[in-house]
Amino acid sequence: MSTATSTPRAWTLLALRWVATVAILALVLQMIDLPQLVNQLSRVPAGFIVLALGLSVAQVALSAWRWHFTARQLAVSLPYPLAFREYYLAGFLNQVLPGGVMGDVNRAWRHSRSQAAGTRIRESRLAVIHAVVLERLSGQMVLVPVVIMALLALWGAGRFDTTAQASGLALSAWYWLVLLMLLAVAGWLLVVSGKAMALVRYTRRLTRDIEVAFGGWRTGSLQLATSMAVLLTYLGVFALVAVGMGAVSMLTELFITLALCSVLLLAMVVPITVSGWGVREGAAALLWPAVGWPAEVGVAISVGYGALVFLASMPGALVLFRRAPRA
Repeated sequence: MSTATSTPRAWTLLALRWVATVAILALVLQMIDLPQLVNQLSRVPAGFIVLALGLSVAQVALSAWRWHFTARQLAVSLPYPLAFREYYLAGFLNQVLPGGVMGDVNRAWRHSRSQAAGTRIRESRLAVIHAVVLERLSGQMVLVPVVIMALLALWGAGRFDTTAQASGLALSAWYWLVLLMLLAVAGWLLVVSGKAMALVRYTRRLTRDIEVAFGGWRTGSLQLATSMAVLLTYLGVFALVAVGMGAVSMLTELFITLALCSVLLLAMVVPITVSGWGVREGAAALLWPAVGWPAEVGVAISVGYGALVFLASMPGALVLFRRAPRA
């Protein structure tokens, strides 16, 4: 396929994700009490917003160190100051570009430009790409078990509403989630069809890099501890929004809220909108009624979180026009 043909198609996909974001948000906001949502968000004190922004700085610092450490395991040079700066840029681009991964693609590209050219430049660039992919994978490897344990804990404690209406909503949500996953798998199979041998060779290289990046007690422990700390910063921002708007008044309510928010983080991984907007709010509108709480509360927490994360990513815009470092 020529570049001239692929470029319009790429822009079409980006435009469709913007349309999906707006459409899902409009649908969710139409289903809830919008004035009540705005009123709840307006309660968040300025001090809580400052604390959330400070927590976001720690989040970027930890995530950049995880990338720095993963790259070093793969024998790729990545100074920590460079990783910190580029991670801020990636976070900003992930907020404004559809899919939620374009910033990561950009930091892999910018980092690859800083690697030395030579006979092994292709292998070096592949290691650079894997450093970004595995750094993100490290976070998901912690998030998924946490979400599973949180849902099991809520179910075991009898927190979920088992009425017919709630069950119908849950089944509908699962139906659409499974359908999206099947469509994603089908698209992936179309891409890799006819390239089986190349896929096998790449899988071997990726498996080797995974073993290097996560293998061993010390390396695995550092990856686990760092990713858990990053996850706690995400949940910390949710907690500040929820407490600030008065959505929780007891420790038990806070634990339940954070358990539900971990599911929101996982929902944001679905790459069909811009930075998880719409998908996150839709999931909140289903999850909060499932535990007997108003949907407006969940959506307000979700919107407040999204707004704070966007605000916290703004320093990345300062790096946007800075040229990628070269070897």
